[in-house]
Amino acid sequence: MSVILQIMVLILSATLHEASHGYVAYALGDPTAKYEGRLTLNPIKHLDLFGSIILPALMYLSSGGSVIFGWAKPVPYNPDNLKAGKWGPVYVALAGPASNLLLAFVFGMVVRFAGSTLSVSFISLVGLIVFINVLLAVFNLLPVPPLDGSKLLFALLPASARNIEEFFHRYQLFILLFILFFGWRIIAYPVNILSSLLLGL
Repeated sequence: MSVILQIMVLILSATLHEASHGYVAYALGDPTAKYEGRLTLNPIKHLDLFGSIILPALMYLSSGGSVIFGWAKPVPYNPDNLKAGKWGPVYVALAGPASNLLLAFVFGMVVRFAGSTLSVSFISLVGLIVFINVLLAVFNLLPVPPLDGSKLLFALLPASARNIEEFFHRYQLFILLFILFFGWRIIAYPVNILSSLLLGL
């Protein structure tokens, strides 16, 4: 499958992810994303030149087409405007991975219940959509800032454990780089299992 098609699927999936953050923040009382023009599924509004295009292409080329990953421009929000207290940022954060898992589930069910009537090329495309969306969900649920999972971790931490939050914030770049370069096999394991379950493979 061409790198252009894979990047397109990644961009559209990341767009859904970021727009979901904005919609949930807006529903909880924060209009920041709306004022910034980010309450939209128009991918142009969410594109990040490096994260959405350059990095996925470099990863595709350097891995021989076996790995592709990237991100969209984060949707801004003001946690002080959210109505749900300390859980507001958690709801906003989890909306992104939840949207990706929902999309993966819908397309997975298409293959499960209509697979025998679909062409091989279409099933391959659906498989790509499911895989990329599961990958985005699993990766973003890692409890490392600025990823979405960190919001849940920090909301659950007692006040006495705030040194853990400070540690993650201080070394987040190094932790993320370590994950990106050395942790892919660990991430790939649950991603492959969940993708296969959704597709019925």
